[in-house]
Amino acid sequence: MARTIGVIGDRWTLMILRECFLRTRRFEGFQSALGITRHLLAERLKKLVRQGVLRRIPYQEAPKRHEYILTQKGLDLYPIMMAIVHWGDVHMVDVRGRPLLHQHRKCGKMFDPVMVCSECGERLSAKEVHVHPGPGARAPLEKAHLDKKTKARKRAA
Repeated sequence: MARTIGVIGDRWTLMILRECFLRTRRFEGFQSALGITRHLLAERLKKLVRQGVLRRIPYQEAPKRHEYILTQKGLDLYPIMMAIVHWGDVHMVDVRGRPLLHQHRKCGKMFDPVMVCSECGERLSAKEVHVHPGPGARAPLEKAHLDKKTKARKRAA
């Protein structure tokens, strides 16, 4: 989680990614939509390109200008972005309601994103998920954390 937050974990980066998913591609488009300073925008775009989340593609030679396109790594952030949007739609809307509605092109219906198990297709909630160390876990830290959670679960049961 810490590595992911290192890539996308600040307000401006998340807002830039939102704009990418809304099909904004050009520097001026990002700046206009977000009201971000040129320096800060350039810095965040460079970081996203360096991390392989965006690709920088020239679209004009004189003066040289670029578009920023989501890579597959960037497109894979879509579920994260939708989860953040949905949380805001549930907990942060005002009396006017949601600022954006999402429509599934295939069925034509407006939808709310849901998280489902990749194996059985059932909806997931935090209470229905158990976590186990994986092959990339740092043994002492993750094991101690998970052991503490397991003990707390047993006490609660």
